[in-house]
Amino acid sequence: MANRTPNPLGEIVNGNTAQRPSRDTKLIGRYVTLVGLSAAHADPLYPHISGPENAHLWDYMFEGPYDDIAEYRSSLKAKETSQDPIFYAILLNGKATKAENTENDESGRVVGIASYLRIDPGHRSIEVGHLMYSSQLQRTPAATEAMYLMLRHAFEDLGYRRYEWKCNSLNAPSSRAALRLGFTCEGLFRKHLIAKGRNRDTTWYSIVDDEWPGVKKALEAWLDPANFDGEGRQRKKLEQFRR
Repeated sequence: MANRTPNPLGEIVNGNTAQRPSRDTKLIGRYVTLVGLSAAHADPLYPHISGPENAHLWDYMFEGPYDDIAEYRSSLKAKETSQDPIFYAILLNGKATKAENTENDESGRVVGIASYLRIDPGHRSIEVGHLMYSSQLQRTPAATEAMYLMLRHAFEDLGYRRYEWKCNSLNAPSSRAALRLGFTCEGLFRKHLIAKGRNRDTTWYSIVDDEWPGVKKALEAWLDPANFDGEGRQRKKLEQFRR
């Protein structure tokens, strides 16, 4: 009997497992700090994400828009105890020192929300999502830094090897953001979900641990104060640092 050619197999992966993220973790950057989301963040954030002028922010979300502040508080209260997703408030850094910051000070500076979800420590895969950026955060270095801090924490502190980003295939700004940050598009999942009674095709993106050093280098170079002029305008685009 002829010898059978062995089937190709994937490379051996060490048996380590990743750690689960914790809402008690505080991620501190130059522009923003991420803290565990609480109902206390509802009142200062609500005016920036509510009303007819902000209804579009909820178009691709599975929840909202919220026409009532009490309902929004209840939503955030429920998110406090969620274990997957784990939600964080994105706070603009102020002039106060850490010792001077109180919980109310932090709550007053909230400009957005982000989360880790689809948390799989065994396979070391994790996703970022449920992003809600107020106009104060959109298209700013602070927004980029928030994503950088979450990426760095997942890869370097928690030990994940795959970091995912998924969005409605019709959500062009989200797709552009993923590519700008350094994610690779992996394809389209057709008729993946039903969101608010409408079909959702989902586009999948990822960064894997082998790619993280290059992605990190580009993000840190772009976020460096030297990359911005006296009026805060970028000298080079993020994509240019990856060339």
